[in-house]
Amino acid sequence: MRATIREVAREAGVSPSTVSRALSNPEIVNAATRERVVRAAQRLGYAPNRAARGLITGRTGNLGLIVPDLANPFFPSVVKGVQAKAREADYAVFLSDTDEDPSAEAGLVRILAKQVDGLILCSPRAPEEEIRALAESTPLVMANRRIRNVPSVFFDNTDGMRQAVAHLRALGHQRVAWVGGPRTSWSTRDRVRGLRAATAAAGMELVVAGHFPPYFEGGVAAADLVVASGVTSVVAYNDVMALGLLSRLRDRGLDVPGDISVMGIDDIHMSGMSSPALTTISLTKEQLGRAAVDLLLAILERPEDARKVRRELPTQLLVRASTGLARTN
Repeated sequence: MRATIREVAREAGVSPSTVSRALSNPEIVNAATRERVVRAAQRLGYAPNRAARGLITGRTGNLGLIVPDLANPFFPSVVKGVQAKAREADYAVFLSDTDEDPSAEAGLVRILAKQVDGLILCSPRAPEEEIRALAESTPLVMANRRIRNVPSVFFDNTDGMRQAVAHLRALGHQRVAWVGGPRTSWSTRDRVRGLRAATAAAGMELVVAGHFPPYFEGGVAAADLVVASGVTSVVAYNDVMALGLLSRLRDRGLDVPGDISVMGIDDIHMSGMSSPALTTISLTKEQLGRAAVDLLLAILERPEDARKVRRELPTQLLVRASTGLARTN
């Protein structure tokens, strides 16, 4: 049976209220008394009840996480990172999925804000002004998106696209297609900006095939347009779409990478299992989730720093079998 606060108080020779103060606001308790309480709690295996602790601290002990689509293999890895870091900090996580509907995000934030101490919006699709308004009303961190003066953790897409272009150029490719994701996606816009800059610097031609749903079927739908453009290489918005490209190109009798090289972005588990295995820009998804929790906890402690907090994570090229020398005919 778990020890009670009264048992800890008796063990330490203090009142139950002193135990509460020593464990929840240690800075206001005499150091010797605090040490006695902590030792007694450890000996008895005492852990404060979450609800009781909330009454003392004014916090729920919960964090909220909103993602666009849990069916997308990118997001479960982020969720794992968020949950692992939250658990280390003794927080629970409430999770919600918008099903790629930008209009659902604000409503979910307002609902969850009543039950959590702060929120993480992962790859939010809502307009900037809406997210700024939400950030003014509740502690909030964005993961995989950057907006000025809103706490954010994001990937260095510019360098990721530079690595992709450098790889393709080294293989002799001069024309590369871009298969974009949703128009409302910040990652789509950020990546294509990086791709434009990198191809221009390398003296290569970029062909933008358009915007497609960020699913396997989106890659399938884009494949015929990519082939018609006459490029020798293509970069997809994410690995799932790149796998759709591989499938349709195979159905058309085209060889990858003999006829066309294919690259994705994310490095989901399936990328190394495809045939051919997919060359991709690896994003550390669990690290993204952990870093978002770190930032959120930091601004809960120092809300005045919220506008200044941001963190950029590196990307890494992983070369596999889906990219090869450019065809010469």
